[in-house]
Amino acid sequence: MAGTKKVAVAMSGGVDSSLTAALLIQQGFEVFGVTMQIKDDSAEIDDAKIVAAQLGIKHFVADFRQIFRAEIENYFVEEYLKGKTPNPCVRCNKKIKFGKLFDFAQELGADFLATGHYARIIFEDGRFKLKKAVDTKKDQSYVLYNLTPEKLSKIILPLGEFSKTETRALAEKLNLVTAHKKDSQEICFVPNDDYKSFIAARADFADALKSGEIVNTAGKVLGYHDGVANYTIGQRKGLGIAAENPLYVVKLDVKNRRVIVGGNDETFSKFLTAEDVHWIYPPKFPARLQCKIRYSPRTANCTVETFGENVKVTFDEPQRAVTAGQSVVFYDGEELLGGAVIKG
Repeated sequence: MAGTKKVAVAMSGGVDSSLTAALLIQQGFEVFGVTMQIKDDSAEIDDAKIVAAQLGIKHFVADFRQIFRAEIENYFVEEYLKGKTPNPCVRCNKKIKFGKLFDFAQELGADFLATGHYARIIFEDGRFKLKKAVDTKKDQSYVLYNLTPEKLSKIILPLGEFSKTETRALAEKLNLVTAHKKDSQEICFVPNDDYKSFIAARADFADALKSGEIVNTAGKVLGYHDGVANYTIGQRKGLGIAAENPLYVVKLDVKNRRVIVGGNDETFSKFLTAEDVHWIYPPKFPARLQCKIRYSPRTANCTVETFGENVKVTFDEPQRAVTAGQSVVFYDGEELLGGAVIKG
């Protein structure tokens, strides 16, 4: 069966996607590479082409610069201007990588799309399930919650069983040119990870970029800021104010151009509400699940209830820095069931 199936590998020019392609070739699939062009710089495309040539496979480039700017970069800026903290990777996976690129791969005749994400797709109990990676510290299932059962049946994630150390060791054993290439730690489209300049260049006169007051929860003015969009919930560093006890951002008020700060205990919340809900497999409500409120290995036990088209999540233990714009993602043990965008 494997020898007759075509797999398009989303190649970014990094070690993970390079090894993904190499492993699938070893397994007997007919493999070709596809790379998204999302910016004018072609360095990643050039690296992907080098790997494809080393592996002896065809390589195609999909020019997504226009749609990426419209769907991801503009969204990124707009969310910050609303006083939210966006998650562009989640949106990119939904709209671009497993949206436009998935379609592009099928147009080229692929039966499957493979990526270097650290997560697992397992056929179990008569259905395809999305599960956490074996290496929980590297697990990337969080950013994949918008997938559907149908797409899960057409996606391959070969690295879900490996740790990053094992990935690099395998890549080195196979003499892949990317074996020692460093991982990118920044948002891929924000130069030098400078969010402030990136946003200012696109929305210089927005209220969220204008100076205003830093106040405590009682409304007392403690200092001044250079734009609400430059802060995020739970932030401690960079406030520029002196206080007897550590202060943290607990709320962003774009309308009144205020950054509201408080003690560490004021950063904790017992519940949240979330919108743009997507379930791969919806549970019976109210549901006892585990959830993540940010990209990290830590999960929290919670109860999830429907709230119109939204959901309400009540934590067993209060959680720190619940942040509007980020995703809350729901698990039943190892299996990811769905997720939503945090309102507050």
